[in-house]
Amino acid sequence: MNAADETTVAPLASRDGEPVFAEPWQAEVLALAFALIQENIVTAAEWSDTLGAALRQAAEDGDPDDQTTYYMATLTALERIVATDGRVTTEGLSERVEQWRRAYLNTPHGQPVKLSAGAKGQRAP
Repeated sequence: MNAADETTVAPLASRDGEPVFAEPWQAEVLALAFALIQENIVTAAEWSDTLGAALRQAAEDGDPDDQTTYYMATLTALERIVATDGRVTTEGLSERVEQWRRAYLNTPHGQPVKLSAGAKGQRAP
């Protein structure tokens, strides 16, 4: 992308003009989904169906129509796609989440979190 292209790209916005996500890092979930589509790991239709199902479930559960709910539905959809694909097991995903949790807890404030800090045997403070 060149500098001219950057000026024409706007943040993903909801119907009311506010950003869809509260924090930029939350948008990374959509970037990951896009990458899976680009790599032909999942089709755009599969992603759309899975995200739609997660959003419908959130609505049925009475979750508010806000940024946090949309982020959680998007994350849920991505986790389902990855688990369904078979390349990552539910157990493997849970282990990785736990490793990131340990890494976060083992990282001093203000320092970048490195996954290696959450390796098994590393104790969180």
